[in-house]
Amino acid sequence: MNTIGYFEIQSSNPEREIRFYKAVFGWKFIKEEFVPIEYYRIETNSINGGLLKRPAKVPPTESGTNAFVCSVQVESFDKTGQLILSNGGRVALPKFAIPGRCWQGYFIDTDSNTFGIFEVDEKAK
Repeated sequence: MNTIGYFEIQSSNPEREIRFYKAVFGWKFIKEEFVPIEYYRIETNSINGGLLKRPAKVPPTESGTNAFVCSVQVESFDKTGQLILSNGGRVALPKFAIPGRCWQGYFIDTDSNTFGIFEVDEKAK
């Protein structure tokens, strides 16, 4: 547990990025129908991930790294979420279900970096 188990790419134009990553790396994209956002599951030859419609503007080029978001698989979403908050982190996107897979949520660390955590739970809905 507590290892990187998933990555995500935010995209202003998901169709464009899907074409790009398919062409460059041969990744497979599967549209998720039962999540509250436009979301595509990514299957690779190793760690899997997702591509989602960017929820905010692209940071200006001079702002520094505009990177993938990694999610850490945890044993308990709620306990880990409390640890994050009690250590100075903030909620970026509250806990939500990926039906039949997991509980997912996003936080901001003490230097304004976004990261996710997820708890595998096949009963999540």
